[in-house]
Amino acid sequence: MSKKGVDFADPKHFTNRELSWLAFNDRVLEEARDKTNPLLERVRFLAITQSNLDEFFNVRVASLRKMVAVNYGEPDAAGLTPSQQLAGIAKDAHAMVEKQYSTWTRSLSPRLDELNIRLLTPDQLSPRQVEFCRDYFEQELYPVLTPMGVDPTRPFPFLANNSLNLAIRLQRPEDEGKDDKDEKNRSFAMVQVPDVFPRVLRLPDGDNDFILLENVISKHLGALFVGAKIRETALFRVTRDMDLDVAEEDASDLMKEIQSQLKKRQRGKVMRLEIDADMSKYLKKRLIKGLGVEKENDIYAIKGPIDLNVLSKLVKQVRGHDELLYPPFTPYLDQHLVSGNLFDQIRDHDIFMQHPYDSFTPVVEFIHQAAQDPQVLAVKMTLYRVSSKSPIISYLKLAAQNGKQVTVLVELKARFDEENNVHWAQELERAGCHVIYGLVGLKTHSKLALVVRRDEDGIRRYMHMATGNYNDVTARVYTDMGLFTADTEMGTDASNIFNMLSGFSEPAYFNKLVIAPLGIRDFLKERIAEEISEAKAGRPAEIRMKMNSLSDTEMILALYQASAAGVKIHLLVRGICNLKVGIPGVSDNITVHSIVGRFLEHSRIYYFYAGGAEHLYLSSADLMKRNLSRRVELLFPILQDDIHARILQIYQTLWDDNVKTRVLQPDNSWARVDRRGVNPQNAQATFLAEAAAKTAVQAVSKQEQAPADPTSARHFTPLTAPLDEEETK
Repeated sequence: MSKKGVDFADPKHFTNRELSWLAFNDRVLEEARDKTNPLLERVRFLAITQSNLDEFFNVRVASLRKMVAVNYGEPDAAGLTPSQQLAGIAKDAHAMVEKQYSTWTRSLSPRLDELNIRLLTPDQLSPRQVEFCRDYFEQELYPVLTPMGVDPTRPFPFLANNSLNLAIRLQRPEDEGKDDKDEKNRSFAMVQVPDVFPRVLRLPDGDNDFILLENVISKHLGALFVGAKIRETALFRVTRDMDLDVAEEDASDLMKEIQSQLKKRQRGKVMRLEIDADMSKYLKKRLIKGLGVEKENDIYAIKGPIDLNVLSKLVKQVRGHDELLYPPFTPYLDQHLVSGNLFDQIRDHDIFMQHPYDSFTPVVEFIHQAAQDPQVLAVKMTLYRVSSKSPIISYLKLAAQNGKQVTVLVELKARFDEENNVHWAQELERAGCHVIYGLVGLKTHSKLALVVRRDEDGIRRYMHMATGNYNDVTARVYTDMGLFTADTEMGTDASNIFNMLSGFSEPAYFNKLVIAPLGIRDFLKERIAEEISEAKAGRPAEIRMKMNSLSDTEMILALYQASAAGVKIHLLVRGICNLKVGIPGVSDNITVHSIVGRFLEHSRIYYFYAGGAEHLYLSSADLMKRNLSRRVELLFPILQDDIHARILQIYQTLWDDNVKTRVLQPDNSWARVDRRGVNPQNAQATFLAEAAAKTAVQAVSKQEQAPADPTSARHFTPLTAPLDEEETK
């Protein structure tokens, strides 16, 4: 409660987290509807909204269902109970699905057809295409498919999460002459659409003619039910509870417990059932009963291809239409960072990187050189998410084989990467690395690499700290920031962090680094309080923050208090935002922007004017309760003047964006920037242009310079192999 009697914690001052997330996914959906985006990229955005929604049901809806199941009725900060949240989700999610398929059927699909990029149905095929589908079914699909009848002797089979299946109503010979309206005279069966085959099949005749696998199967179902007549076929998909529930305190071996839970997760309860919109009441009734669907709201009638993730596969197969995609770009790679001794350069000055505009290669090279360098004694690193063919893993293994002390914290509980991380943990252990799994009850989400090296003047620590994961694939599509430094005090702090993670060390204090759950929330609240004091004294006070999500109630209350005191607050929040703007006396000094564009905005920046001292920090943490209370996170200061200025420039460029920015309104809606009379400014396009310009300047400089004397300094073998071309959602 403020001095004026304003209750900052009033539920009407907050937005529900889940509904705010759905609003974010709607902003992604807007990109699919934005005609200024290349057509195939619009199709890809539509696929992303499906992937996002799938995970939302797998985890967030599942969590709320569990709360309701145990009669947990406490309201959230916005005053909504779990049951009320589920009702709100159902309303908004059904509206979103309608909008998704309207976007596909009315906008994207017709435009693709105009360009002869066609997703055909069986009745649209040419004779040659009909023959191709028949041959494909007989030679490829038929040996794999398994018809599954359901009757008193054959129970309803288990259907895996996100699997596609055909529901089938049959008339068997013994049913001939009986009343088909009587359900007792109807036979029910299913066929799973196998995921070992591509779902999008390229057809002959047209350059870009395709058909979906389920349509090929449906057309030839008679071969699987010889003697019976197919009366109806309809596709459906099940989304299950995939939230991993690991009781770490009771798990004597965390890895075994994770592996056990991964098996159980596949059999979670049904959270959503997607069905063909024209499915009969009979088939729908059989599915509801067999799957244990609890509410009508859990059923989504789909007017188009079920599971729009398939559209990303379609995009990859289109030929001859590069103009329908974003122009390719090459990240800027400072050749000095990969051709010379990287440790000498870090020792001389801090090095800042902004991905994906700056290449991720120097980060990989940091571990590569550490593995090769005979002066390196130890390598310590946290891994949250890595790619399926991670070069960093390879170099950590090489470091161990070369006699370095290698310690790697692999977070086994990284959602949906658990199986991948278990695999890498076992690989690293076999290579001789010391692998640890973090602290009980906490996920380790910090991004930290520490190399201990014997320099001529003694032991020195070299670090890389970042806002994003050590994942060479996502580094091409996520915007993140990283810092190389050899700062002595930060190095001491980094050692203490690893000692805390690997053993029972409890450092009394940290010099410059701040970690959660011990201190980031309090540290940021102290910085906010200092801005409040400045504002109350009549001096300039300003806060700028950039993050993925803002949902921590304590932090929102602190920002409300700062706004009420007169502190100017600019927030860049890509996703969830539980804070409201424009509330008189509460948030009328707060402005919130959200950028959704070609790259996923992932970096976290925290800036405080601090009486002109301008304190600036980067972090792995968003302002969410889970990040600040239940994760090991890292926040680190930017102390070098040129890097400090560069990051502030980046923030200002993002803030000035008027092409991909939406601005949060007092009514909780998000509005695009009014560009009448102003020049368009696309921040991500600006950074791409800057990277291209730096690459061009470097190329000219390289031509003008004579070849370097290879004997002038010890050289390392630079990375030459191309990074994995795998893509991510």
